[in-house]
Amino acid sequence: MPTELELGGVYFPPMLMNGILAVAGAVLTAHLLNRFRLSRYFSNPPVVFFSLSVIYACLLSMFAIPA
Repeated sequence: MPTELELGGVYFPPMLMNGILAVAGAVLTAHLLNRFRLSRYFSNPPVVFFSLSVIYACLLSMFAIPA
């Protein structure tokens, strides 16, 4: 497993890919929550979105993309 990601001769830290995937997962989860009208039970949906991003980032860094 490489410690850095290379794109066109520029090296990026693995946490960048981790963060991008975490936000993408949070967007998908928020979309599903809105589609099934489950987001109405949250008092502050942006905080829930941020929390989902952090949870996904932690899970990805532990299991999929170790930094």
